[in-house]
Amino acid sequence: MQRSVTFGQYFRSQLVLWLKVDVDMGIKTHAVWDSRFLNQVFDFMAEGVFTLDEKGRISSWNPAMEHISGYGVEEVLGRPCAFLNFNRCFGKICPTNTDECGIFRHGRTEVTECFLRHKSGRDVPVIKNARVVRDEDGVTIGGVETVTDLTELNEVRIRAEEAMRRLNEIHQFDNIIGKSRAMQDVFAAIKAAAASEAAILIQGESGTGKELVAGAIHYHSERAEKPLVTVNCSALSESLLESELFGHVKGAFTGAHRDRMGRFEAADGGTIFLDEIGEISPFIQVKLLRVLQELEIERVGESRRRRIDIRLITATHQDLFKRVGQGWFRDDLYYRLKVFPIYLPPLRHRKEDIPLLANHFIHRYNQKTGMKIQSITQNAMRVIMDYDWPGNVRELENAIEHAFVLSSGDQIDIFDLPVEVRQTGYHPASYLKNLPPKNRAVLSGKLTREELIEVLNESGWNKAEAARRLGLNRTVVWRYMKRWDIPLQKL
Repeated sequence: MQRSVTFGQYFRSQLVLWLKVDVDMGIKTHAVWDSRFLNQVFDFMAEGVFTLDEKGRISSWNPAMEHISGYGVEEVLGRPCAFLNFNRCFGKICPTNTDECGIFRHGRTEVTECFLRHKSGRDVPVIKNARVVRDEDGVTIGGVETVTDLTELNEVRIRAEEAMRRLNEIHQFDNIIGKSRAMQDVFAAIKAAAASEAAILIQGESGTGKELVAGAIHYHSERAEKPLVTVNCSALSESLLESELFGHVKGAFTGAHRDRMGRFEAADGGTIFLDEIGEISPFIQVKLLRVLQELEIERVGESRRRRIDIRLITATHQDLFKRVGQGWFRDDLYYRLKVFPIYLPPLRHRKEDIPLLANHFIHRYNQKTGMKIQSITQNAMRVIMDYDWPGNVRELENAIEHAFVLSSGDQIDIFDLPVEVRQTGYHPASYLKNLPPKNRAVLSGKLTREELIEVLNESGWNKAEAARRLGLNRTVVWRYMKRWDIPLQKL
């Protein structure tokens, strides 16, 4: 076969240069046998291999190159390799002569991931490597190039990325992430709420993502093309909140120099989200109840009624039902707001979501900062899992951002985490054994009520000093005292 003969001729002609025959040591090489052996080796290699003569023309072409490129040996012999259109060959288009070819000028190329142009016109992802061949006098007599097909590997990568994307979709609703049963219930509630026009009351601790839920409901509803207007009711006084919600006319009060549209009017056709609804005054409660009953508003300082079409979503971190019982919140308004309640669980009640959230934030801050942190060490993850996260998801995100500031490697370790997270979390045995007994007890989770009282006595019942001696945050000391019914002052 022409392919075998041509391939064999090249290697036989250079065999003396490639195979050292040391006659003095009694080593004999049978050239014909070695040439046949080399022919078979290169014919059966999975990698594509081709050689160039001293003028940069292809002088041999193994079967793997035929498979990778689509070109048969008879189509390529005697041609320069420029027709393969390697897109990363010293950053240039392949030249037609050896004077300009980077391989012959530099002697070799770095291993490069690039593309070659298949005979059919498609680009094939490959790893390319090349170097020149010189005789014993250092004269260049040709070159050898190897090509590894990455098509299957790329397909595996794409499938893996697609699987990860689908996994994220299962465990994510917009920017809300969670695989726990509690969060799957939240996702189902969001979908149900988005399909209706009912008033929604979102309840959950600060940092659990109430505003994200409100956004998800709006942008999956039929009002998605209309505005979503957000108002934080706890940030404004009664008079400012009234003007902010309902608008005002010129001269309605000192400083009202012109007419101003309120947030209800701005949200017309869309959704208005009132965050921290439990903070509004009885006066605003009455006005809001009227809006819900009549779907009309009056700007401050005028008697004209304006018709509005809005969908109302509210949120609170408080126990609104308890506030109704205490007389702080109107019961008739409460029942109008909670037509469809959604409860967001705190992070400490869905700890199986923590690794998923942490990885999400690592990916986000890698993109934001250009860093390449891959994961969290096992010890650091144990600290994260042991911590109660009173600030919920928002606090976890802040902790990951804090770790990005301190981390100098490709993993987040214990001491990259904020001090308040570390002080109540897990510590390696090598760290614990060097601590005083009481410090070791609290950090390993074995501090007793009696030991805490002893430290408080030693500290003159100064909680900050006791916390310092125990290596804890003062808040944690208060928490232990509350748990064990220890009085704030010595009896």
